[in-house]
Amino acid sequence: MPRPLPPTELYAAERAVVLASCLLSCLGSSLLLCTHALWPELRTRPRQLLLYLSLADLLSALSYFYGVLQDFDRTSWDCVLQGALSTFSNTSSFFWTMAIALYLYLTIVRGSPTGAGLLCCFHAVSWGVPLCITVAAVALKKIGYDASNVSVGWCWVNFDAEDRVLWMLLTGKVWEILAYVTLPVLYILIKKHINRAHEALSEYRPIISRTPLQPRTSIADKKLILIPVIFIILRIWSTVRFVLTLCNSPAVQNSVLVVLHGIGNTFQGGANCIMFVLCTRVVRARLLSSLCCCHYDDSGWPSTRSSSTRQRPDPAGSEDVPDPERTKPLLSST
Repeated sequence: MPRPLPPTELYAAERAVVLASCLLSCLGSSLLLCTHALWPELRTRPRQLLLYLSLADLLSALSYFYGVLQDFDRTSWDCVLQGALSTFSNTSSFFWTMAIALYLYLTIVRGSPTGAGLLCCFHAVSWGVPLCITVAAVALKKIGYDASNVSVGWCWVNFDAEDRVLWMLLTGKVWEILAYVTLPVLYILIKKHINRAHEALSEYRPIISRTPLQPRTSIADKKLILIPVIFIILRIWSTVRFVLTLCNSPAVQNSVLVVLHGIGNTFQGGANCIMFVLCTRVVRARLLSSLCCCHYDDSGWPSTRSSSTRQRPDPAGSEDVPDPERTKPLLSST
Protein backbone atom coordinates (compact mmCIF):
# COMPACT_ATOMS: atom_id res chain seq x y z
CA MET A 1 0.00 0.00 0.00
CA PRO A 2 1.39 3.49 -0.86
CA ARG A 3 2.46 5.91 1.81
CA PRO A 4 -0.69 7.27 3.51
CA LEU A 5 -1.82 10.86 3.19
CA PRO A 6 -1.11 13.40 5.94
CA PRO A 7 -3.84 13.90 8.55
CA THR A 8 -6.94 15.81 7.52
CA GLU A 9 -7.23 19.11 9.37
CA LEU A 10 -10.68 19.86 10.75
CA TYR A 11 -11.77 23.49 10.79
CA ALA A 12 -13.98 24.96 13.50
CA ALA A 13 -16.91 25.45 11.12
CA GLU A 14 -16.74 21.83 9.99
CA ARG A 15 -16.70 20.58 13.57
CA ALA A 16 -19.62 22.84 14.49
CA VAL A 17 -21.78 21.47 11.65
CA VAL A 18 -21.02 17.85 12.52
CA LEU A 19 -21.57 18.45 16.24
CA ALA A 20 -24.97 19.99 15.43
CA SER A 21 -25.80 16.94 13.32
CA CYS A 22 -24.87 14.68 16.26
CA LEU A 23 -27.15 16.65 18.60
CA LEU A 24 -30.07 16.53 16.16
CA SER A 25 -29.59 12.80 15.74
CA CYS A 26 -29.56 12.33 19.53
CA LEU A 27 -32.77 14.33 19.81
CA GLY A 28 -34.39 12.39 16.98
CA SER A 29 -33.44 9.00 18.39
CA SER A 30 -34.57 10.04 21.86
CA LEU A 31 -37.92 11.18 20.47
CA LEU A 32 -38.40 7.82 18.78
CA LEU A 33 -37.63 6.07 22.06
CA CYS A 34 -40.08 8.32 23.93
CA THR A 35 -42.94 7.68 21.50
CA HIS A 36 -42.41 3.95 21.95
CA ALA A 37 -42.42 4.26 25.74
CA LEU A 38 -45.37 6.66 26.02
CA TRP A 39 -47.90 5.06 23.67
CA PRO A 40 -48.10 1.25 23.89
CA GLU A 41 -50.84 1.14 21.23
CA LEU A 42 -48.28 2.27 18.63
CA ARG A 43 -45.91 -0.62 19.37
CA THR A 44 -46.23 -2.61 16.17
CA ARG A 45 -43.47 -5.09 15.36
CA PRO A 46 -41.85 -2.84 12.71
CA ARG A 47 -41.74 -0.01 15.25
CA GLN A 48 -40.26 -2.37 17.81
CA LEU A 49 -37.41 -3.05 15.39
CA LEU A 50 -37.17 0.70 14.81
CA LEU A 51 -36.71 1.07 18.58
CA TYR A 52 -33.57 -1.08 18.50
CA LEU A 53 -32.28 0.82 15.48
CA SER A 54 -32.84 4.07 17.40
CA LEU A 55 -30.84 2.74 20.35
CA ALA A 56 -27.92 1.96 18.04
CA ASP A 57 -28.19 5.36 16.34
CA LEU A 58 -28.32 7.15 19.70
CA LEU A 59 -25.16 5.43 20.94
CA SER A 60 -23.50 6.10 17.59
CA ALA A 61 -24.35 9.82 17.65
CA LEU A 62 -23.13 10.18 21.27
CA SER A 63 -19.81 8.47 20.55
CA TYR A 64 -19.29 10.52 17.38
CA PHE A 65 -20.13 13.70 19.28
CA TYR A 66 -17.37 12.98 21.79
CA GLY A 67 -14.92 12.12 19.02
CA VAL A 68 -15.59 15.30 17.02
CA LEU A 69 -15.49 17.39 20.20
CA GLN A 70 -12.08 15.97 21.16
CA ASP A 71 -10.72 15.94 17.58
CA PHE A 72 -8.11 13.31 18.48
CA ASP A 73 -4.54 13.69 17.23
CA ARG A 74 -3.15 10.46 18.69
CA THR A 75 -4.23 7.11 20.09
CA SER A 76 -5.29 7.32 23.75
CA TRP A 77 -7.53 5.34 26.08
CA ASP A 78 -10.55 7.53 25.39
CA CYS A 79 -9.80 7.42 21.66
CA VAL A 80 -9.92 3.60 21.78
CA LEU A 81 -13.08 3.65 23.92
CA GLN A 82 -14.83 6.11 21.61
CA GLY A 83 -13.69 4.16 18.52
CA ALA A 84 -14.96 0.89 19.98
CA LEU A 85 -18.37 2.36 20.87
CA SER A 86 -18.83 3.99 17.48
CA THR A 87 -17.68 0.84 15.68
CA PHE A 88 -20.13 -1.33 17.61
CA SER A 89 -23.11 1.04 17.33
CA ASN A 90 -22.50 1.99 13.70
CA THR A 91 -22.20 -1.64 12.59
CA SER A 92 -25.24 -2.56 14.67
CA SER A 93 -27.19 0.23 12.96
CA PHE A 94 -26.41 -1.34 9.57
CA PHE A 95 -27.67 -4.72 10.77
CA TRP A 96 -30.89 -3.34 12.29
CA THR A 97 -31.60 -1.32 9.15
CA MET A 98 -31.31 -4.49 7.07
CA ALA A 99 -33.29 -6.46 9.67
CA ILE A 100 -36.27 -4.10 9.30
CA ALA A 101 -36.18 -4.48 5.51
CA LEU A 102 -35.89 -8.27 5.80
CA TYR A 103 -38.79 -8.42 8.28
CA LEU A 104 -41.07 -6.43 5.98
CA TYR A 105 -40.06 -8.60 3.03
CA LEU A 106 -40.71 -11.88 4.87
CA THR A 107 -44.08 -10.80 6.24
CA ILE A 108 -45.48 -8.83 3.30
CA VAL A 109 -44.05 -10.63 0.27
CA ARG A 110 -43.43 -14.15 1.56
CA GLY A 111 -46.22 -14.19 4.13
CA SER A 112 -43.93 -16.10 6.47
CA PRO A 113 -45.03 -16.36 10.12
CA THR A 114 -42.96 -14.22 12.45
CA GLY A 115 -42.59 -14.56 16.17
CA ALA A 116 -40.15 -14.50 19.03
CA GLY A 117 -37.75 -16.78 17.15
CA LEU A 118 -37.17 -14.31 14.33
CA LEU A 119 -36.77 -11.42 16.78
CA CYS A 120 -34.21 -13.42 18.79
CA CYS A 121 -32.34 -14.11 15.57
CA PHE A 122 -32.30 -10.40 14.75
CA HIS A 123 -30.95 -9.62 18.23
CA ALA A 124 -28.25 -12.29 17.99
CA VAL A 125 -27.02 -11.03 14.63
CA SER A 126 -27.54 -7.28 15.00
CA TRP A 127 -25.93 -7.03 18.46
CA GLY A 128 -23.77 -10.17 18.51
CA VAL A 129 -21.84 -9.80 15.24
CA PRO A 130 -20.86 -6.13 15.85
CA LEU A 131 -19.87 -6.98 19.43
CA CYS A 132 -17.61 -9.84 18.33
CA ILE A 133 -15.98 -7.70 15.63
CA THR A 134 -15.43 -4.80 18.05
CA VAL A 135 -13.99 -6.99 20.81
CA ALA A 136 -11.61 -8.61 18.33
CA ALA A 137 -10.52 -5.22 16.95
CA VAL A 138 -9.85 -3.82 20.43
CA ALA A 139 -8.04 -6.98 21.60
CA LEU A 140 -5.77 -6.89 18.55
CA LYS A 141 -5.15 -3.14 19.01
CA LYS A 142 -6.72 -2.21 15.68
CA ILE A 143 -8.82 0.66 17.06
CA GLY A 144 -7.09 4.01 17.39
CA TYR A 145 -6.20 7.32 15.74
CA ASP A 146 -6.97 7.32 12.00
CA ALA A 147 -5.83 10.85 10.98
CA SER A 148 -9.44 11.79 10.05
CA ASN A 149 -8.94 10.58 6.46
CA VAL A 150 -11.71 8.01 6.91
CA SER A 151 -13.47 9.81 9.77
CA VAL A 152 -14.25 13.34 10.90
CA GLY A 153 -12.29 13.77 14.10
CA TRP A 154 -13.34 10.55 15.79
CA CYS A 155 -11.22 7.42 16.13
CA TRP A 156 -11.75 4.27 14.11
CA VAL A 157 -9.14 1.85 12.68
CA ASN A 158 -5.59 2.62 13.78
CA PHE A 159 -3.69 4.61 11.19
CA ASP A 160 -0.52 2.59 11.85
CA ALA A 161 -2.04 -0.90 11.45
CA GLU A 162 -0.54 -2.69 8.46
CA ASP A 163 -3.79 -4.52 7.75
CA ARG A 164 -5.95 -1.42 8.33
CA VAL A 165 -7.88 -1.87 5.05
CA LEU A 166 -9.03 -5.33 6.12
CA TRP A 167 -10.20 -3.99 9.48
CA MET A 168 -11.90 -1.00 7.88
CA LEU A 169 -13.90 -3.49 5.86
CA LEU A 170 -14.69 -5.75 8.82
CA THR A 171 -15.62 -2.92 11.20
CA GLY A 172 -18.02 -1.17 8.87
CA LYS A 173 -17.41 -0.84 5.17
CA VAL A 174 -18.33 -4.36 4.06
CA TRP A 175 -21.65 -4.13 5.94
CA GLU A 176 -22.26 -0.63 4.60
CA ILE A 177 -21.76 -1.81 1.00
CA LEU A 178 -23.92 -4.87 1.69
CA ALA A 179 -26.70 -2.53 2.86
CA TYR A 180 -26.38 -0.48 -0.35
CA VAL A 181 -27.28 -3.61 -2.30
CA THR A 182 -29.71 -5.32 0.08
CA LEU A 183 -31.99 -2.40 0.99
CA PRO A 184 -32.94 -1.28 -2.54
CA VAL A 185 -33.54 -4.89 -3.65
CA LEU A 186 -35.79 -5.76 -0.69
CA TYR A 187 -37.80 -2.54 -0.77
CA ILE A 188 -38.27 -2.75 -4.56
CA LEU A 189 -39.59 -6.30 -4.16
CA ILE A 190 -41.95 -5.14 -1.39
CA LYS A 191 -43.20 -2.20 -3.46
CA LYS A 192 -43.77 -4.38 -6.53
CA HIS A 193 -45.74 -6.85 -4.43
CA ILE A 194 -47.91 -4.09 -2.95
CA ASN A 195 -48.50 -2.61 -6.42
CA ARG A 196 -49.70 -6.01 -7.66
CA ALA A 197 -52.03 -6.18 -4.67
CA HIS A 198 -53.40 -2.73 -5.50
CA GLU A 199 -54.02 -3.80 -9.09
CA ALA A 200 -55.83 -6.93 -7.92
CA LEU A 201 -57.91 -4.90 -5.47
CA SER A 202 -58.85 -2.33 -8.11
CA GLU A 203 -60.86 -4.99 -9.93
CA TYR A 204 -63.25 -5.10 -6.96
CA ARG A 205 -63.40 -1.37 -6.23
CA PRO A 206 -66.43 -0.69 -8.49
CA ILE A 207 -68.54 -2.88 -6.17
CA ILE A 208 -66.97 -1.62 -2.94
CA SER A 209 -68.45 1.54 -1.48
CA ARG A 210 -65.54 2.35 0.82
CA THR A 211 -62.05 2.78 -0.64
CA PRO A 212 -60.09 4.71 1.99
CA LEU A 213 -56.82 2.83 1.55
CA GLN A 214 -55.43 4.67 -1.48
CA PRO A 215 -54.18 7.93 0.13
CA ARG A 216 -52.50 6.19 3.04
CA THR A 217 -51.01 3.34 1.06
CA SER A 218 -49.66 5.78 -1.52
CA ILE A 219 -47.82 7.64 1.27
CA ALA A 220 -46.52 4.33 2.60
CA ASP A 221 -45.33 3.44 -0.91
CA LYS A 222 -43.35 6.68 -1.03
CA LYS A 223 -41.73 5.83 2.29
CA LEU A 224 -40.73 2.42 0.95
CA ILE A 225 -38.79 4.27 -1.75
CA LEU A 226 -37.38 6.91 0.60
CA ILE A 227 -35.98 4.48 3.19
CA PRO A 228 -33.14 3.06 1.03
CA VAL A 229 -32.69 6.37 -0.84
CA ILE A 230 -32.13 8.37 2.36
CA PHE A 231 -29.83 5.68 3.76
CA ILE A 232 -27.65 5.74 0.63
CA ILE A 233 -27.64 9.56 0.43
CA LEU A 234 -26.44 9.79 4.03
CA ARG A 235 -23.88 6.99 3.94
CA ILE A 236 -22.38 7.26 0.46
CA TRP A 237 -19.97 10.05 1.44
CA SER A 238 -18.09 7.89 3.93
CA THR A 239 -17.72 5.25 1.22
CA VAL A 240 -16.44 7.87 -1.22
CA ARG A 241 -13.79 9.03 1.24
CA PHE A 242 -12.86 5.41 1.97
CA VAL A 243 -12.28 4.75 -1.75
CA LEU A 244 -10.33 8.01 -2.12
CA THR A 245 -8.16 6.99 0.83
CA LEU A 246 -7.44 3.64 -0.82
CA CYS A 247 -6.48 5.53 -3.99
CA ASN A 248 -4.30 7.88 -1.91
CA SER A 249 -6.13 10.85 -3.43
CA PRO A 250 -5.78 14.28 -1.78
CA ALA A 251 -9.47 14.86 -2.62
CA VAL A 252 -10.24 12.93 0.57
CA GLN A 253 -9.44 16.14 2.47
CA ASN A 254 -11.94 18.26 0.55
CA SER A 255 -13.96 20.30 3.05
CA VAL A 256 -17.31 19.60 1.38
CA LEU A 257 -16.68 15.85 1.45
CA VAL A 258 -15.57 16.03 5.07
CA VAL A 259 -18.76 17.83 6.13
CA LEU A 260 -21.02 15.52 4.10
CA HIS A 261 -19.25 12.52 5.60
CA GLY A 262 -19.72 13.91 9.10
CA ILE A 263 -23.41 14.64 8.59
CA GLY A 264 -24.07 11.33 6.84
CA ASN A 265 -22.52 9.22 9.58
CA THR A 266 -24.20 11.09 12.43
CA PHE A 267 -27.68 12.08 11.20
CA GLN A 268 -29.31 8.66 10.73
CA GLY A 269 -31.28 9.03 13.97
CA GLY A 270 -32.55 12.45 12.89
CA ALA A 271 -33.61 11.13 9.47
CA ASN A 272 -35.53 8.25 11.06
CA CYS A 273 -37.28 10.69 13.40
CA ILE A 274 -38.37 12.89 10.49
CA MET A 275 -39.77 9.92 8.58
CA PHE A 276 -41.35 7.89 11.38
CA VAL A 277 -42.41 10.60 13.86
CA LEU A 278 -42.80 14.00 12.19
CA CYS A 279 -44.05 12.59 8.88
CA THR A 280 -46.27 9.90 10.38
CA ARG A 281 -49.78 11.20 10.98
CA VAL A 282 -50.75 9.17 14.04
CA VAL A 283 -47.49 9.74 15.90
CA ARG A 284 -47.39 13.42 14.96
CA ALA A 285 -50.94 13.91 16.23
CA ARG A 286 -50.11 12.23 19.55
CA LEU A 287 -46.96 14.32 19.89
CA LEU A 288 -48.75 17.60 19.18
CA SER A 289 -51.50 16.69 21.64
CA SER A 290 -48.89 16.07 24.33
CA LEU A 291 -47.05 19.33 23.67
CA CYS A 292 -50.11 21.58 23.28
CA CYS A 293 -53.26 22.10 25.29
CA CYS A 294 -55.59 21.56 22.32
CA HIS A 295 -56.38 18.18 20.85
CA TYR A 296 -55.33 17.07 17.39
CA ASP A 297 -56.94 14.56 15.08
CA ASP A 298 -55.02 11.81 13.30
CA SER A 299 -54.10 14.15 10.43
CA GLY A 300 -52.09 16.37 12.78
CA TRP A 301 -54.50 19.34 12.67
CA PRO A 302 -56.44 20.79 15.63
CA SER A 303 -59.63 18.87 16.14
CA THR A 304 -62.96 20.73 16.10
CA ARG A 305 -64.97 17.79 17.44
CA SER A 306 -65.78 17.22 21.07
CA SER A 307 -63.83 14.64 22.98
CA SER A 308 -66.91 12.43 23.26
CA THR A 309 -67.17 12.01 19.49
CA ARG A 310 -63.47 11.87 18.70
CA GLN A 311 -62.23 8.46 17.63
CA ARG A 312 -58.91 7.08 18.70
CA PRO A 313 -56.44 6.92 15.82
CA ASP A 314 -55.66 3.49 14.52
CA PRO A 315 -51.86 3.05 14.68
CA ALA A 316 -51.86 0.30 12.10
CA GLY A 317 -53.77 2.47 9.67
CA SER A 318 -51.28 5.30 9.55
CA GLU A 319 -49.21 6.17 6.52
CA ASP A 320 -46.16 4.58 8.14
CA VAL A 321 -44.42 1.62 6.52
CA PRO A 322 -47.27 -0.87 5.94
CA ASP A 323 -47.95 -3.03 8.99
CA PRO A 324 -47.60 -6.65 7.80
CA GLU A 325 -50.45 -7.84 10.04
CA ARG A 326 -52.89 -5.62 8.13
CA THR A 327 -51.23 -5.99 4.76
CA LYS A 328 -51.28 -9.81 4.56
CA PRO A 329 -55.07 -10.14 4.22
CA LEU A 330 -55.01 -7.53 1.46
CA LEU A 331 -52.32 -9.43 -0.41
CA SER A 332 -53.88 -12.88 -0.08
CA SER A 333 -55.34 -12.79 -3.58
CA THR A 334 -51.97 -12.36 -5.25
